[in-house]
Amino acid sequence: MTAPQIPDLDHLRRAYALTRQATQVTPLLESAFLAKESGAARVFVKPESLQWAGSFKVRGAYWRLTRLAPDEARRGVVAYSSGNFAQGLSAAGQALGIPVTIVMPVDAPAAKREATAGYGARVILSEHGARPREEVAAERAAAIAAEENLVLLHPFDDPEIVAGQACAGLEALEQLADRNARADLVLCPVGGGGLIGGVALAFHHLAPDTKLFAVEPQGFDGMGRSLAEGAIEPRPAGAATICDGLMARAPGAAPFAAAAAAGVTGLAVADAAVRRAMRIAFERLKLVLEPSGAAAIAALLEAGLDLSGKTVLVIATGGNVALADFTRHVGDA
Repeated sequence: MTAPQIPDLDHLRRAYALTRQATQVTPLLESAFLAKESGAARVFVKPESLQWAGSFKVRGAYWRLTRLAPDEARRGVVAYSSGNFAQGLSAAGQALGIPVTIVMPVDAPAAKREATAGYGARVILSEHGARPREEVAAERAAAIAAEENLVLLHPFDDPEIVAGQACAGLEALEQLADRNARADLVLCPVGGGGLIGGVALAFHHLAPDTKLFAVEPQGFDGMGRSLAEGAIEPRPAGAATICDGLMARAPGAAPFAAAAAAGVTGLAVADAAVRRAMRIAFERLKLVLEPSGAAAIAALLEAGLDLSGKTVLVIATGGNVALADFTRHVGDA
């Protein structure tokens, strides 16, 4: 098998120059409360939950769609996603005039299904029974691509997706420099790995002394295990988590290659810590985060890292959560 392409710095900068014209600049929030609670010197939170379509996903989706050939763009694309990539790709497709079909597991959050359709995408629900839902949805998307001559896009295992997601890291680096700060550590939630792959490359090239951590739910720490083993190691089925956006059992080959090249380390967090992080983000930062989006804050507070004297960048990746689910999780914290 050919090794995945790892985007270089010029590639990342080209993606950033284009996507920044279409995406929002998400703020960099400093939290004295989180610094005190974690023992860090300074803590900055980058809320990608405030990004267009409610998560960082639109960055990679928009860049990937601009890489299509004209005939591919006319035919349209199909992808599978449980929610945030679905919304990001649909929003990007609407902006660029490219037809988008999304295959979603039937048990994906209703709010995410409705938002995806609201961006003009065709949504097809996938019944998975006892089989892994991502596997079944991926098979259905591939079948639709073949039947309808659509371009099949992967939600994270694509070097161009990695390059597009790196824009969140490049933006954060600019914002830190404006604050006369540098990050000693970066904590980033991980599902399939597209974001950590891109962010890690941005920091690897421009701030190589920064330590990078991939934060995953317990039982779904495929990236962390794979990085420790030096090869992709899928996690066994059977675990459960409230972090529906971080349920990939193994990282994609392209994100794994990028994360490994950048020296990323894995961390796993419990659902209870995620619930507490959601509550703290709401009460202290005035941010509404979905469970997946709060995982890195959970790691900051409960992963046992020695943060004394350190400046930490925490990426809060998404805020696409129904009110009923949010209040239930926060009430359980």
